[in-house]
Amino acid sequence: MSFELNLPIHWNDHEDIAIGLYDKFGEDFGESKIYRIRFTELIEWVLELKNFVGTREECNEGHLEQIQARWVHEWRDNR
Repeated sequence: MSFELNLPIHWNDHEDIAIGLYDKFGEDFGESKIYRIRFTELIEWVLELKNFVGTREECNEGHLEQIQARWVHEWRDNR
């Protein structure tokens, strides 16, 4: 499900981030691979998303875990 991200995206916009990551990586990342991504890499990928306005300092483990879970749901929905 691809869509244009036009509104500012923050760390708590887990679903929007997950959709953006799915749009960027598509089928390159399946469920097991998504859950094995290092948080340091995930942070960088999120910070690079179009319209993302959050900062590294605002990020926490809870946000990253939620992003991973939503990304897996997005991947499953698109299979």
